[in-house]
Amino acid sequence: MTPLDDHSRQRQPLFFPVVIATALLTIIGMVGGYLLSRRDGGGPGTGPAPTYTLLPAGQACLDQTRDMAQQFGAVGELRQVLRVRTESRTGAWICQDEEGRLFYHANKGGAEAEWVENKTALFLADVQHDGRDEYWATASDGTVFRVNRDRLVVEHTDGRVEEQEVVPE
Repeated sequence: MTPLDDHSRQRQPLFFPVVIATALLTIIGMVGGYLLSRRDGGGPGTGPAPTYTLLPAGQACLDQTRDMAQQFGAVGELRQVLRVRTESRTGAWICQDEEGRLFYHANKGGAEAEWVENKTALFLADVQHDGRDEYWATASDGTVFRVNRDRLVVEHTDGRVEEQEVVPE
């Protein structure tokens, strides 16, 4: 019996075609995964990336706001999109960075008074905007702060609501 009797044809080597096919499928899978991750905004469970719209902005925000916003990832210069003073002399500012993110900063006594974060002043990132004139942000304890050109409203988690009218500056 000769070595070719049980194999009518000589086998072609399969190693190189299998390696090439595996490499091509890996590249196709990587490109597909990358495109899918770009479409849904990130990795698993992150959901779509938020999109921000630049609003008409005025003068530069206060140094205190700029310093706090940098700690929360603000990009570039901050500009005021809303500035109000309430009847109780609280000053509240909504500022926007160059990427369109909004920040809330308020201080009892306004800009001229002493600023002590979490005592006389409150800074909140990730402010929402209704597309018209109202902005709101939620503090870490769940309290919601809403502000527009007419009033500042504080909605406490226990159901209490404080409302302060805005006065002309």
